[in-house]
Amino acid sequence: MAGAPTIELADAKPGMSVADMRAQLEPELTDADRRLLSLLFLRHDAENLVALLKDPEAEVTADGLYSREEYGQILQEASEIDLGASKYPAFLVDFAHQYPDMQQQAGFFAEDEMLIRYYQYGISQSSDSMVRQWFQLNLDVTNIMTAMIARKQGWNASEYVRGEGEVVDMIRTNDSHDFGLGALLDYTAAIMPIVDEQDPVEKERRLDAFKWLWLDEKTFADTFSVEAVFAYLCKLEIQERWARLDAEQGRATFEQIINDLRSEAKVPEEFIRK
Repeated sequence: MAGAPTIELADAKPGMSVADMRAQLEPELTDADRRLLSLLFLRHDAENLVALLKDPEAEVTADGLYSREEYGQILQEASEIDLGASKYPAFLVDFAHQYPDMQQQAGFFAEDEMLIRYYQYGISQSSDSMVRQWFQLNLDVTNIMTAMIARKQGWNASEYVRGEGEVVDMIRTNDSHDFGLGALLDYTAAIMPIVDEQDPVEKERRLDAFKWLWLDEKTFADTFSVEAVFAYLCKLEIQERWARLDAEQGRATFEQIINDLRSEAKVPEEFIRK
């Protein structure tokens, strides 16, 4: 980590690719660290599996843990009547097994359902507190934004949230403007303006900026731990998603978003860089 380039969200290009970082890390990782970091890359496998369920000839990325042949093995296991023990994550096999029935359900979006299951898997499988919090944050923010958007449409928000926990329970039972979450989650105030953003691209930018600041806060004082490595990889993935933006416009936009979020979320002074 000491030799890794310093990265900022507003950088026009990633400091290095996620693939290059993974290659550099591989010889240094313990088995426990490797298992922990694999939870991050598993998201790509979840996305690839959804793509293949929709179209068996779909292209898949090489960013995850498994090959196309292994996806075929997952799909084969999922087609069996008696699902036995598998070397693959159960949520992938279960999703593929249930997919034909879920397709028939009104309002079913495969990508959204798989993402929720991925976050739940990360929470249940992580042995590290910070990494569990990362998956919980993503699950909670997804549910909060989904619920608020549903409410704006006049729908019953409780029907659109997934999973379990205090946040989901409050969304299902609290009728206040922020579902009463302001007293539970210190980042509620930062999420509210993101939900109200009308431009979907700008909304994604603001959401990624919010997550970037969260990662900064969690690893600010601990730059050489596996948690810092996990956070750095998360940031590289965020940068890669936005690498195709116009460099000058993208940098200015992200700098303004970061400044706004720091103000709204009341991020501690030590995280504010001049």
